[in-house]
Amino acid sequence: MIIIATYGELDRNNYLDPRTAQVATVDHIKQTCTKLRPAADEELPSAYIEEFRSALDVELSKYVAEAYPKGVCAVYCTSGKDIEGPGADFGFAVVISAAKCSPQNFCNGSWRSIWTMDFNYELQFVDIKGKIQVDAHYFEEGNVQLDTNVDCKDSTIMQSPDDCAVSITNIIRHHESEYLSSLEESYLNLSDATFKDLRRKLPVTRTLFPWHNTLAFSLTRDLAKELALGK
Repeated sequence: MIIIATYGELDRNNYLDPRTAQVATVDHIKQTCTKLRPAADEELPSAYIEEFRSALDVELSKYVAEAYPKGVCAVYCTSGKDIEGPGADFGFAVVISAAKCSPQNFCNGSWRSIWTMDFNYELQFVDIKGKIQVDAHYFEEGNVQLDTNVDCKDSTIMQSPDDCAVSITNIIRHHESEYLSSLEESYLNLSDATFKDLRRKLPVTRTLFPWHNTLAFSLTRDLAKELALGK
């Protein structure tokens, strides 16, 4: 599966898949791939850069397969792709995408994250920035939508291709797991905090609603008393 992303765009209809070293021609109207061809040498990174890129791709694929059963990922070289050896800076971009569409269960959702890495040879330092975006839509007997995102920043030291790949993947795993946990925690607090904040502090009766014991509040009983129903 090829990710259609700006990082792999060669022109408006052709996109590079760095993992397979192939170029896909895409019909955007029909949303189909019409042709595949091997990538030309000038469209691919040098052997030195590819060693770093492929090592990260391998580690990242393991993580995505574990965390997102229907997810896909790709690692692109965004700068310095023609560097033949140590001594210069280069950059990568990681794209992770996962979606689950279940209209029969009245829900759809997607997870998208983009991570950029700037490798600084002089400082032996890798600067990492990421953006995570989550969308969810639940529409059974209503219409509830979630559209949220967060920016992340981290760093690691520049090491061998394999060690860099492990370190960067662990950083991505940490930030994405932390964000997912924060979303789960916010859902647990919906009834105790969020929903209450949506309401006015005091209703028109100027009396507090008994949130601590909602069973004690009986609208039917009060109405029956006021209207003398059943008498």
